[in-house]
Amino acid sequence: MTNRLDPKVDFVFKRIFGVEENKDVLLDFLNVTLRESEPSPITDIQILNPYIDKNALHDKQSILDLHARTADGKQVNIEIQLFNRYDIEKRTLYYWSKMYSSQLEEGQKYKDLKKTITINILNFNFIPNDRYYNLFHLREHHTGLRLTDDIEIHFMELPKLQSQRASLSDKLVKWLLFLKGVDKQELWEVIAMNEPTLQKAMDTLEFLSQNEEARRLYEMRQKALHDEASMIDGAKEEGKREKEIEVAKNLLEMGMDVAKIAKATGLPESEVKKLKEQLH
Repeated sequence: MTNRLDPKVDFVFKRIFGVEENKDVLLDFLNVTLRESEPSPITDIQILNPYIDKNALHDKQSILDLHARTADGKQVNIEIQLFNRYDIEKRTLYYWSKMYSSQLEEGQKYKDLKKTITINILNFNFIPNDRYYNLFHLREHHTGLRLTDDIEIHFMELPKLQSQRASLSDKLVKWLLFLKGVDKQELWEVIAMNEPTLQKAMDTLEFLSQNEEARRLYEMRQKALHDEASMIDGAKEEGKREKEIEVAKNLLEMGMDVAKIAKATGLPESEVKKLKEQLH
């Protein structure tokens, strides 16, 4: 059997959930995700960005999110994030606010604004608790009174979901295990049992995995994502080095011994000596 593509790669996710022929798959996933916050199931949805620009697959900065609107006008944005770009909470609020404000056209009133929902599916840990699923609203600090229903942000952290401890009676767990990429065939079959939309998602993934063009585009997108990850790691290392140099300079000005500074900062003694010469 051909190795399955990773459904967490945004290109694959969008091919499974963001096409018209799989709108029932998207609806099922959303209704399971929003079961605690939506009073009644979503019956229809319009996918607002169904097509993938092949040029975007090369772009390390491109975000292949899924943007949709429910029949009653609520907006939903789903984004897969494979690695931590940092400041994710501010980034999430920024994109949420752009979606929310873009609803109003000239002459429309604020009351016309509809609820906007952001769903972040993360391949890393972010929220400082053990829950794999966290739901946020805007509430009063002391009483928990919700100010408005319009803002709703979901975080699903796949690394926190352990298949051996997760309850397979929970349909959200089944969806997240599918996205996580279970590698055991028997577990794959259990997840799909009596779940026709999940089975359809799995069939779509199997088809993509065996399609030569889909594999080519997948590998193209993976390369762009790996390049971005390397760029972020490089920037992080550069920032760490700059901080070490700044600390070393401060310690030199305080008169500390070169050897001790090297040990404290992790910089080579030769580099600390050069910094000392530059300061004098």
